[in-house]
Amino acid sequence: MRYKMLVLDLDDTLLCDDHSISDRNKEMLMKAQEQGVYVVLASGRPTPAMLQYAEELDLKKYGSYIISYNGAVITDLTQQTNIFEQSLSQEQIHSLHDFSMANNVDIITYTSDSIISESISKYIDVEIELTQMKFNKVDCFKTAVTGSAIKCLLLQEPEYLKTVEAKLKKEKPNESVALSKPFFLEVMPQGIDKAASIARLAEKLGISREEIIAVGNAGNDLSMVEYAGLGVWVDNVTPELRDRADVIVASNNDHGVAEVVEKYILV
Repeated sequence: MRYKMLVLDLDDTLLCDDHSISDRNKEMLMKAQEQGVYVVLASGRPTPAMLQYAEELDLKKYGSYIISYNGAVITDLTQQTNIFEQSLSQEQIHSLHDFSMANNVDIITYTSDSIISESISKYIDVEIELTQMKFNKVDCFKTAVTGSAIKCLLLQEPEYLKTVEAKLKKEKPNESVALSKPFFLEVMPQGIDKAASIARLAEKLGISREEIIAVGNAGNDLSMVEYAGLGVWVDNVTPELRDRADVIVASNNDHGVAEVVEKYILV
């Protein structure tokens, strides 16, 4: 099989723990692109928080795309336009705020350049550090959110957040819900996940799912790993997901993405 698209999660998959792309991963990804393979970044991160990595990998030069907000936005890097975007309504966001208050979890959402929340917490600090976006602490979340937004994030201690995840899925079947980190619960519009947007992009490019490799490490990557012709976990995958991919490669800190390119693309 000649693979034509390589889809990569960012945090804890392509990126090392220090949020960098290792030299070996970068070298192999450049070789993959030189062979005509689309390298697509697919992350729960907001679009602005992905662009530096797209630039580092020269994705625009090779006519590629990024999938942000866990699948809610697809950006054509060559044209610098979004070819797909779907948002939560103001009503949905306000309802999620009510849910967060009732269940003792923090909630954030996003504008084009800022994170909005009523709260301050160590987990919100993690998101600020990851995205490098401005943080706007507001007195009233509902007053601040006066329109639609791409997604919300619920944040709390991991063990408790797992119970919240189950409750949220039951109470709000019209939203897509997935853990991206043990303390990050992503909430997007119904039908939005990484696999759905990869399928949209593949159709546009005339690529079949059998010609796609997807690499991830967490619950919000499961849909794309199961969708792709070759689904791959890095070795630091969330333990309960370990048996739900075709193969497992080295960890994010040990150049697992480079291993994928060497074994399945540069052959």
